[in-house]
Amino acid sequence: MKTVKKVLFGLLAILILALIGFAIFLNGLKPDYSGKKSLPGLQGEVTTYFDTYGIPHIYADNEKDALKALGYVHAQDRLWQMELLRRVGKGRISEVFGADFVKTDKFFLSLGIDEHTKETLKDLNPNSEVIQLSQAYLDGINEFIKNGPTPVEFYLTGIEKEPFTIEDVYNAVGYMAFSFAMAHKTDPLLTSMRNKLGEAYLNDLAIDSDTSTVWIKNYKGIETDTLGSEISATVMAALDQLPIPQFEGSNSWVIAPEKTKNGKVIFANDPHIGFAQPSVWYEAHVNTPNYEKYGYHLAGVPFPLLGHDRNLAYGLTMFENDDIDFYYEETNPSDSTQYKTAEGWKTYEVVNKTIKVKDGEDVAFTYKKTHHGPVLNNIADQISGGRPVSMSWIYTKPKNQVLYALHGISHAKNIEEFKDALPKIHAPGLNVMYGDAKGNVAWWATAQLYQMPDSLSTKFILDGASGKDEPLRYLDFSENPSATNPPWNYVYSANNQPDTIAGMVYPGYYLPENRAKRIVQLLEEKDQWDKEDVSEMILDVTSPINTNVVTELIKYFDVKQLNAEQLMLVDSLKNWNGEYTLNSTSPTLYHRCEYFMVKNTMEDELGEEMFKQFLSTHLFKRQIGWGAKNIDGVWWDNVLTEDKVETRHDIVMKSFADAWESLVVDLGPDPSEWTWDKVHTLEHQHPFGQVDALRKYFNVGPFPVEGTREVINNLSFPYDGSGFYKVNVGPSTRRIIDFSDVENSISILPTGQSGNPLSKYYKDQAQMYANGEFRKMMLNKKEIEETAESILTFTK
Repeated sequence: MKTVKKVLFGLLAILILALIGFAIFLNGLKPDYSGKKSLPGLQGEVTTYFDTYGIPHIYADNEKDALKALGYVHAQDRLWQMELLRRVGKGRISEVFGADFVKTDKFFLSLGIDEHTKETLKDLNPNSEVIQLSQAYLDGINEFIKNGPTPVEFYLTGIEKEPFTIEDVYNAVGYMAFSFAMAHKTDPLLTSMRNKLGEAYLNDLAIDSDTSTVWIKNYKGIETDTLGSEISATVMAALDQLPIPQFEGSNSWVIAPEKTKNGKVIFANDPHIGFAQPSVWYEAHVNTPNYEKYGYHLAGVPFPLLGHDRNLAYGLTMFENDDIDFYYEETNPSDSTQYKTAEGWKTYEVVNKTIKVKDGEDVAFTYKKTHHGPVLNNIADQISGGRPVSMSWIYTKPKNQVLYALHGISHAKNIEEFKDALPKIHAPGLNVMYGDAKGNVAWWATAQLYQMPDSLSTKFILDGASGKDEPLRYLDFSENPSATNPPWNYVYSANNQPDTIAGMVYPGYYLPENRAKRIVQLLEEKDQWDKEDVSEMILDVTSPINTNVVTELIKYFDVKQLNAEQLMLVDSLKNWNGEYTLNSTSPTLYHRCEYFMVKNTMEDELGEEMFKQFLSTHLFKRQIGWGAKNIDGVWWDNVLTEDKVETRHDIVMKSFADAWESLVVDLGPDPSEWTWDKVHTLEHQHPFGQVDALRKYFNVGPFPVEGTREVINNLSFPYDGSGFYKVNVGPSTRRIIDFSDVENSISILPTGQSGNPLSKYYKDQAQMYANGEFRKMMLNKKEIEETAESILTFTK
């Protein structure tokens, strides 16, 4: 018996020691937010104050030292995110996650992001301030890689840490540029729809600009094959697999002093990006004798994409311009190595790549390139045949100066310096929003725009052989849409259609007017704005468009076919004010009806796969309000029923019946229980959270949340027929800068500052975000020192 006890005590002691060892190991993986660290190459001491939300306030005697410290603290909180982001453009995701990502790597390699980066690096001046500061930031990252604790994700995947280079910065920006684009989801799909169904069906789609909707106004007074469907499916599959977020849309408005209570500019911005854990932005406040900025940084990029100081503020929304064109190529029938151009036959460029695969053999693949760009037919098995289709993307065409632009806008002292940096952004297309302490408000659309031949629709695959479908000229930046200090005393952007550009309506994948209409409505009806008013507005969950759709379609309800309970809910829907609050039932019924309306109208013609692709486009969002007004369109008839021609009335009634039946199955027979909080939820997903056993350790949430698609508080979701709306896109931050009290400006992140699951800042803002709360963005040094949670000092 004593022997057994000794063995048990021995085992218990071993277990305790193992647990202590494991706890010590885990504790060693946490970021260090206090103490002293040596950072080689510093010219002086750098003091970093971490506030109560883990945001670093970095004070240094010079900017190189500050950027080196920024690189270190950014890496200790976000190295895993940096690692994934730099791998996408180089086709290195399969090295981390295995063979399931080979097609994703093939797709991104064929885009030419990495090749374009290599060409850009040849022309860089290593002695320029931009590259010197970028290298200081990278040196800080690499010092953490060398001497800091290894994030737990590296242990779980087994990948080795590697130093970061300037190449990684450009590849990260290249991914950002592509994730904005919508043409890859839309143009091939529309071509297949036209080939399959004919022009009559396309005439009943909201493809072209609608002049009756709200457009962003300029003001310069003061300053038959199915190949297309297969390409769309391939692109969607590649993007859906990515373990990092995509950039989707955004809101921003800047109110001039004439409309504010305190006579100073108020700036608001909430870029809409795919939710993930960690969230996309890393906040940092950098202060030196000659430079100060409170900025929002993309992983691995040294200069903030969003930022403010005491003099000015800037932010971004997506322009949604058309910067990708697809071309049918014609192969020489007597020489398969050649393709046809207006100047004669040219030789395909052949590109060979090798993809390393975790726990598998290397994968070699080859694709062709034309003068337009990569031929997409061999990037995935399902589109290996058919007519060659190439993709022309403006990002890989001109000289890449985007990093210089980010440096320029983050270092501008006034509106003139700020504007001078913008022409360097050739892609992605951005609406850059601006406000300053002197009372200026401005908006510029930044992109390298180009003019195509008249009457040519770039929403379809073009003719690559004749030379007739080529760009006619590149537009000068002065021709881009913009507004500076307009007489209506505000500027805004909600990814909607801009006014004419160089005398033409510029093609794009603009979102419907829903958010724009609400923003303009609220701004127009009120003066005397203050920070509290703007914070309420940025959380607004009212849709004026969805209520219009209800009003239009409810006319076609046959009340004789409804029971008393249904009549009561329809009456409630008729009186709905368009608000999406947690305890309301009208939003739940509306979205079920809307989904079945679109499904019953279009899936019979498109088929299941093409219909799924259509639901992922901005065109679908534009179609909802526009299509509801269409009384006699060809889409209403169900082509699968031979003995009947369906009308809009038939589709409306069937969709309501389908919605009601599905809600009873999912939420029970009592309509009062069909509240929005039961179906509209937000969970921030980490790549490892897809494993059930790891979900609670890496994912954050889920939370029931207010809002919906295309309201100002745009908490959006995909339609998949489930009837449960898992939010996947929304405000990546909500920022409000009031120049009457700039030191008390406010913001919030979706989860937390840190991407390290062992950090206390991993999810400390998540509930606040879901509740619609804010926190301060501190600029006052005395307040920062007095309230600092911890201090980390870097020495030589």
